[in-house]
Amino acid sequence: MEDGPAPVPVRRRAQRLRTEPNQVVAEQRRAVRVLLLDPEDRVLLLRGTDPAEPGTTWWITPGGGIEPGESPLEAARRELAEETGLTDVDWGPPVAYGTVEFSFRGREYRQEQWFRLARTTRTSVSLADGGADEHALLLTARWWTLGELRATSETVHPRGLAELVARVLTDGPPEPPVRL
Repeated sequence: MEDGPAPVPVRRRAQRLRTEPNQVVAEQRRAVRVLLLDPEDRVLLLRGTDPAEPGTTWWITPGGGIEPGESPLEAARRELAEETGLTDVDWGPPVAYGTVEFSFRGREYRQEQWFRLARTTRTSVSLADGGADEHALLLTARWWTLGELRATSETVHPRGLAELVARVLTDGPPEPPVRL
């Protein structure tokens, strides 16, 4: 994952994918997510919801779409600041990547995403107050231990996050980044 400008503008000119005739069209987007660890090696997750699916919640790492002309690192910094108020972080390398398909607000997405490691000494989070539309759907933030991640029955995205955190804590950032 390079830190040069993102080659595909995502939000202003979304690409549409067709899988088979008469199937739902998915919007293609590129995103970066932040695997943020605190001094106690806990990972920060945000609880989100989708108004199209009332009562459904899940936990995700901070992050979001890469804007046109923005590098993945710039996007990670922007998204982390917007969603949590955290700006004083030490940035590490990309540690994982993958593609995920999901629906949100009744629209289908196919998202190529990278996970970038970061560390902070600040554990006080100022959850976004809804300034951006998607941020209004973030309900709370929580620091999770590896044991809590492994034991939870709640929905956590991406699948395999606990194993990734364990690997980073045990062996350091994987080189090359692992596929999730």
